[in-house]
Amino acid sequence: MRLRALLETDALGLRLLGGEDELDRGVRGVMTTDLRDPSRYLSGGELVLTGLAWRRSPEDSEPFVRILAGAQVAGLAAGEAELGDIPDDLVEACLRHRLPLFAVNESVAFATITEYVVRQVSGERAGDLAAVVDRHRRLMTSGPAGGGPDAVLDLLGSDLDLRAWVLSPTGRQIASAGDALASEVGAALAGEHLAAVRTGRRAPHRAVVGGVTYSLFPIRNTGRGAAPAARDVRETVLSDWLLAVEADAGDWPAARLDLLQGVTQLIAVERDRRDAARTVRRRLAQEVLELVQAGAAPAEIAARLRVAAPVLLPGLGAAPHWQVVVARVDWGADTAIESGPVAQSLLEEILFEPSAAGADSADRIAVAHTGDEAIALVPLPAAGLGRTVDADAEPDPGSAASEAGLHADELLESVRAPLSAGLADDGRLTLGVSAAVHSAEGLRGALEEARHARRVAAARAGRVCAAGHHELASHVLLLPFVPDDVRRAFTARLLDPLRDYDRRHRAELIPTLEAFLDCDGSWTRCASRLHLHVNTLRYRVGRIEQLTGRDLSRLEDKLDFFLALRMS
Repeated sequence: MRLRALLETDALGLRLLGGEDELDRGVRGVMTTDLRDPSRYLSGGELVLTGLAWRRSPEDSEPFVRILAGAQVAGLAAGEAELGDIPDDLVEACLRHRLPLFAVNESVAFATITEYVVRQVSGERAGDLAAVVDRHRRLMTSGPAGGGPDAVLDLLGSDLDLRAWVLSPTGRQIASAGDALASEVGAALAGEHLAAVRTGRRAPHRAVVGGVTYSLFPIRNTGRGAAPAARDVRETVLSDWLLAVEADAGDWPAARLDLLQGVTQLIAVERDRRDAARTVRRRLAQEVLELVQAGAAPAEIAARLRVAAPVLLPGLGAAPHWQVVVARVDWGADTAIESGPVAQSLLEEILFEPSAAGADSADRIAVAHTGDEAIALVPLPAAGLGRTVDADAEPDPGSAASEAGLHADELLESVRAPLSAGLADDGRLTLGVSAAVHSAEGLRGALEEARHARRVAAARAGRVCAAGHHELASHVLLLPFVPDDVRRAFTARLLDPLRDYDRRHRAELIPTLEAFLDCDGSWTRCASRLHLHVNTLRYRVGRIEQLTGRDLSRLEDKLDFFLALRMS
């Protein structure tokens, strides 16, 4: 359809504010967004609908319009409900970039315009799409979530007898029509899709898993023959959704293929909505991260966390324990890809918690990025740790609290295969996990711990590697390839609990440990050297083991302590 048709339809009530000479532009789809930079979801030819929530000052209009013009969208329609009249700065920016601009009266719903455009565009391709869009529109107008992707897939099943699933890049099922897809099948399909995208194969991609044939459609696609986005595919390959249909699309006529491409546009609206909702958590995480990295007072960090609690901790109530997860995606030295946002999207996917309350997959995960790293603050409710921790009590590394939460070796187990396909031969994902901390004061240490753990993972072979906090206190870290700062972390993690205890209680655990090792673990000789009763020595050694989670009867733990003392 042409842009001109929008003005010829009285039911839409659109007013043209600029771009009269560009009304013969073709419209291939429609997208609703309030993101400041929606470029990743655009491939050209869309009518972009916006409520202007992205505009905070007049200076915001120019970069927003420049991004749309660069993506070669057909036109922009701005709603009047938020600000009343359309701001002059937006009108002027559209005139400069020759982008047609329409005003949408507050009485007209974006769903009405979306339905009209999709109906017109798709009606030229496949007659049965009109019924799908019409039913989906009625579902969309019944509530803010509009039924989500599940509603669209249900219509595919009822109208076209197609079984379909929306999957994340790791194979996690986001939506389905009918029976759920087995997790191993979802992971295999995601891997096939990512491998096909990385090799540049044209969609839909054919995959056979368990003797069943599937056709895989990228959710970002807006139609056959659409011009490819002017960016590196690696920027989005690890975050885009896909539509898996149980059928061989190789035998389909062009009209049926176009129909499925239209369906991916409808699903992309839901993806856009979820990403927009996630921006608040990302911003809060960024603010907390900046405070932690700047060395802000723990009271200031704690106050910021309390303010953010309603968003970061829905339904959790009391302040939880926290873990920090750091991830990095590297594509090689010859690329200019900004890997921080890539790692951010990927970390949100990896940390998805099926048992979390709420529909959004990141309801309890706040992920920020700085430079090439993505950093997640993961709340762990105290109840989930098995006990309530007293801030003044001595930590017990063997307790339920120390073992609860995320474990590095489990995080990547189910996603390693599909992600390896997406990383191909030039990408690499490394991830580090801190121990749980129970106060804002511990977040800085947890962040450094997670970063050190990620460096340990980076020293290993493989496309997808992770390391946890427990791996920062082993003599294995003294191998030549381990960075110096990780070696320092090794000694600090092992000996700092003993030093802190000595400082607070005027004890002598460090001297006792040195003497015990010098005496080769002989209770009698060590007690004699320290002028202690053997029972007092046994008490001190027991306290050392309790504070560090080590066993001084084990040769490996003795070696770790010996090396840590020599390096400190």
